[in-house]
Amino acid sequence: MHTQRLDKWQHEHVFGQDQVKAGERRTLLVVLLTAVMMVIEIAAGLAFGSMALLADGLHMASHAAALGISVFAYVYARRYAGHRRYSFGTGKVNALAGFASAVLLVIFAATMAWESVHRVLSPIPIALDQALLVAVAGLAVNGASALILAAPGDRAHNHHNHDHHHHHDHNLRSAYLHVLADALTSLLAIGALLAAKLFGAVWLDPVMGILGAVLVIRWSASLLRDTSRVLLDTQLPERASERLRAALEAQDGNRVADLHLWSIGPGIHAAAIVVVSDRPRPPDHYRQLIPRDLRVVHATVEVQRCRHFP
Repeated sequence: MHTQRLDKWQHEHVFGQDQVKAGERRTLLVVLLTAVMMVIEIAAGLAFGSMALLADGLHMASHAAALGISVFAYVYARRYAGHRRYSFGTGKVNALAGFASAVLLVIFAATMAWESVHRVLSPIPIALDQALLVAVAGLAVNGASALILAAPGDRAHNHHNHDHHHHHDHNLRSAYLHVLADALTSLLAIGALLAAKLFGAVWLDPVMGILGAVLVIRWSASLLRDTSRVLLDTQLPERASERLRAALEAQDGNRVADLHLWSIGPGIHAAAIVVVSDRPRPPDHYRQLIPRDLRVVHATVEVQRCRHFP
């Protein structure tokens, strides 16, 4: 009988994380495209002596590995979404994969910059025509991959909601940044090879490798910052907390004494709230006051009667 009574207040902590996300299928397709082009560009860079082209291939190698992490994260999060070891489901696997991918981006960008500096100091001959052909093919693959990951319905930002923390799929965002970085390095490689072919500016090839590395590190820093906020249970932006506070204090003379609002997965949040009231109501009453667009899927509510009132 006690079990039946408790069932009313218990709920699963899956929060839809057991469903196949569209981002999972897109990322898997991009992994396959990236892996094929990676092999072609690395082989061509070594054969034709182009540092920019080799750097692009190395970028693709890092991104193929990172995108593989993204696919693994999607599968793992879906498979273990209902496992009891996870307090709020597996939503943070998404952020963890994004963080790991960003770290890989930084490492490979630093490696590319180091090798590019070496090539500036010790240049080697470049087979320009062949290298250009492969670089153009790489740009086409990267552009197609970016379009696949940026398809409507799975974008990292929901344009109908001004709080950008509400709908971040950091895993998908990391995959998108990887292919975007690849597209950038392909574009820089093409520009450098064209300059070398038309004007004899062979030195531009490794310089473009350095420039690409710097830009990729900047993108990675942004992803590291955002994913670490999720992993460390950082509070959502103040405007989200203030909206929640205002909704709870709008009735019955309620006062919010303590409020924590944080992300537990892509587009889902948890809240811990202490409400003080002279006319306290059951915790479910206050849960119903939480704005739905804040997407709070788990709320712990503590209610206290104000001492100054009977």
